[in-house]
Amino acid sequence: MNDKINLNYLENYAQAFSNKVCSEYFGTKKYMSGQEIIQLTPNSQVNFMIIKTLFEKWQEELEKLKSNPFFDYRDMAVASALKEFMDVLSRAIKVERAHFEPMMEVAVIDTVLLALDPMVYLWGEIEKATSPHPAEHLKASKKYIKWHGNLLTELLERGGQADADTLKNELSKAYEKLQAELTPAKELLASLSQVLPIAWDELLPAVEELTAQSAVDAEEIVPGKQDKGEEDALAQEVQDEEQEELPISERKEVTVGAAEGNIDPALAWAKFESEQSGLLKGPIDSLEDGVAINQRFMFTKKLFDGNPDLMGHAFKSIDQCDSFVEAIDLVNARYLTELSWDKESEEVHEFLHLIYRKFDEK
Repeated sequence: MNDKINLNYLENYAQAFSNKVCSEYFGTKKYMSGQEIIQLTPNSQVNFMIIKTLFEKWQEELEKLKSNPFFDYRDMAVASALKEFMDVLSRAIKVERAHFEPMMEVAVIDTVLLALDPMVYLWGEIEKATSPHPAEHLKASKKYIKWHGNLLTELLERGGQADADTLKNELSKAYEKLQAELTPAKELLASLSQVLPIAWDELLPAVEELTAQSAVDAEEIVPGKQDKGEEDALAQEVQDEEQEELPISERKEVTVGAAEGNIDPALAWAKFESEQSGLLKGPIDSLEDGVAINQRFMFTKKLFDGNPDLMGHAFKSIDQCDSFVEAIDLVNARYLTELSWDKESEEVHEFLHLIYRKFDEK
């Protein structure tokens, strides 16, 4: 999937869609039943995504039961009884709006993501699995995932008892093999318009449109737009202003510009301060909290050699930094050169913006 998904728009669309459906349904009823969920919207995948969430809630409760050391949940009779209990429970679903609407928002987001970028969606499902063999989670979820069945079947045939990293590699191979055969997203999502039309130009703005304002805002400080003396003077001015805004105890000396080939923290900060591209919203407490599912996939694959553990370690190390400048110095020292990052690439730009959100206190 080459189109860049506007996650802000997707979240707002999911909220508006869910609010409209719930307002109509809960206007006359207090609870939602399982059978009503199956028939709730014109898009069956949204409906099954909600059922999938309920199934996962049951699985979480079951894991809590299994943690009790006094009973043998591997016993065949116990397993059979639990299955029968699940069958009975599935016919007794009863959800109030306060609990249902947030689930539906997630279901709409997952449905759109599955249609637009099934590789990213399935990557997220692999990461979600708690079993050492994540294919088991995918097998259990298959009955609720109604689209791209050939891709999921191919993945399960390849994955077997593989661990998460191996299964992700197999996912990449399966997607590359079957990509041309997948049903187009607009066809899959057409029925959503019966409830609320999708503004496709907002959901999938061209990459150049997303970054156009950034280019305009940064034009005056991008190397090549001034001679070297003007560039260094402007960089020093930006750095001085940034330091003046910090408490004295947090100020530190910053060299004019960055070492050749490195990311300049002052220029990066100034760029994000001014840009209006709507990359994602507001400050975050940690990088882990702020990263979106498609970003997680992109960062792992493009920046961290396909190693999610390396990315997780980077997140924790950056979170421990005391300032944006210190965080960028760490990126320059540990990752930029060592992992051969292209500092002008989209993925590096988004990664730096995530760091900016961590240290932006507005």
